[in-house]
Amino acid sequence: MTSNKKLVLELQELFKQKEYSRVVFEITSQTNEQERSSFLHNLLGLSRVSNNKNNIDALNLAIKDFKSGYLKEKNTNHALDSLANFITTSVLLIDLEKNYKFDFTEILEFYKSSEELCSNHKTIHLAMAMVYRRLNDSNKLTFHFDQIIKSKNFTADDLCNYGYWRCFGKEWSQADFLEYGSFVDKNLQILPEDKLSEIFQETGPKIRIGFLSSDILQGHSITYFLKTVLQNYDKKKFEIILLLNNAKEDQLTQSFKNLVTETINISNLNNISALNKIRELKLDITIDLMGYTSTHRIELLKNRLAKKQVIWMGYCNTSGLENMDYIISDPNLIKPDEQKFYSEKVIYLPEIWNCHCGFDFERKENPAPFINNKYFTFGSFNNPSKMTDDVLNCWSNILKKVKGSKLIIKCSNKKRKFDRIEKIFKKNGVLDSVTFYYRIDKLEDHLNLYRKIDIALDTFPYNGVTTSFEATWMGVPVITMAGYNFNSRCGESINKNLNMERMVAKDKEDYVNKVVDLSNNHEDYINLRKSIFLNALKSPLFNVQNYSKSFFEALEGIVN
Repeated sequence: MTSNKKLVLELQELFKQKEYSRVVFEITSQTNEQERSSFLHNLLGLSRVSNNKNNIDALNLAIKDFKSGYLKEKNTNHALDSLANFITTSVLLIDLEKNYKFDFTEILEFYKSSEELCSNHKTIHLAMAMVYRRLNDSNKLTFHFDQIIKSKNFTADDLCNYGYWRCFGKEWSQADFLEYGSFVDKNLQILPEDKLSEIFQETGPKIRIGFLSSDILQGHSITYFLKTVLQNYDKKKFEIILLLNNAKEDQLTQSFKNLVTETINISNLNNISALNKIRELKLDITIDLMGYTSTHRIELLKNRLAKKQVIWMGYCNTSGLENMDYIISDPNLIKPDEQKFYSEKVIYLPEIWNCHCGFDFERKENPAPFINNKYFTFGSFNNPSKMTDDVLNCWSNILKKVKGSKLIIKCSNKKRKFDRIEKIFKKNGVLDSVTFYYRIDKLEDHLNLYRKIDIALDTFPYNGVTTSFEATWMGVPVITMAGYNFNSRCGESINKNLNMERMVAKDKEDYVNKVVDLSNNHEDYINLRKSIFLNALKSPLFNVQNYSKSFFEALEGIVN
């Protein structure tokens, strides 16, 4: 039956016409489990998923179909297709089902057994990248995108993903990032000029600024920084337009709409339609808040949306785009002699590149936890993918050197797994000293968790940003390490603007020593903690009026 070419052709046509229920019926009624080839198993699973991606039962059945398709004719092309779909559907089920406990062991074993044959199979590389993202292993995730880029079978999404995840490791210099950015620029689609509106060149009575983002949503960290400038701009001089790429909007989205002149949503528009709609707004400046992040609209920026284009926040590195004119920085992030490694001209704000608007939450000075605990508690609420092996080994050394100390690690995503992290801590003999937390939905509860921490530990080379602002707002010292480029110096800029340069380590040894010294000198630590709490809101980190003034003066300067 499975060799019946007529049946196969009929099923393919039904699938092409999106008759997914019919495909499921025909395959299950005309063949049994043993008769089905890898092709039919795969088609059956795809039809179940396509018919209802949100149906748990359908996904479970599809996973069985894909697994059978892989095992039945292992290492054939059809079997590899089934393997790719087995992996992606398993991850989809993990993301959908709150209490679903999935062991990645089988996926990893299947992939390993067919690894050599998978080298040119893009879908499997994408699927494995999804797995390693949930396993918080940025090195292996990067490896799979590396294979896609080398194959030259890539999309704009692939290019951006690879560049973004490269920031998590230490293998690339800033010169490498610039070189890659140039490669991205050359490989992005050039839209046909005859189908595009012209860019408006004349400046009107007010400077029109468009902020492009996919993240104007409740709980997203970027909103705390964007709110700073949206609440503090001169409406006599500027008009602000939100360029939303949000597929969904929520209460916070609506509140931001009330702060600006105009809002448009381009999430459902193709590149040509979106570009024309934005160009028709006659913007003087477009500020991109996404860069290479997963929700990017990098091809729009490649083809230019406004007279001036600026990158700020979401992606702390060069875009590499010829049409990206400026990057917003500060003197701590990009040194004058390093500007050559950024395709953009650098806008140097006088103090800090970012400013947090703070929280609608009662701020109380909290006694150092070690006073009652009789031991020091360290903590990191950063993305666990930033916790490289070097970082974890560094933290292990701290736990060993500070007697009785504990470490709290918090992940913002309940579907992420700490397997790699636990393995390293176990190998280093400190796992019993580590407590793991998953996402805490209520903001107040999340902030209160900082009250359990004596010292926050920053990640490197990819520093925390929002987490360091949060810790500082709560009066918790953050130990960071000096870096070599924008994204690895964010912690340095935050601490220097707090007048806490002493909390910036020059290397891993110095990082450990600074934490150990603070832990052993209780009086010094208590005074440091008190100083941070009293001075944080007076510092450039939270001085929204001064920051906004500098921010808009800089934008006015590039227009005029």
